[in-house]
Amino acid sequence: MPSIELPLALGVFLSTAATDAVYVLFNSAVASHRRVPAATYSSIWYLLSAFAVISYTQHWIYVCFAAAGSWIGAYFSMTFLNRERHASSPKPPQ
Repeated sequence: MPSIELPLALGVFLSTAATDAVYVLFNSAVASHRRVPAATYSSIWYLLSAFAVISYTQHWIYVCFAAAGSWIGAYFSMTFLNRERHASSPKPPQ
């Protein structure tokens, strides 16, 4: 088993968390037909994913950190999007 470099593992974790968060935001922008945000999120998505791929292809163990970061990023971005939708939905009369 390869030794784990904690700063690199943390970098892979954070970059994949950010990558998945941006991916969810990209898909939301595409679904909403917002061209500029979709294009912006797309370019950020590729930059972030490049760091993760380059980092974890050197040692297979970093794929675990990438997977964990991916899950966290998607989960929290979906939580954020759901809060936005609930905040913008009309409130029922009291």
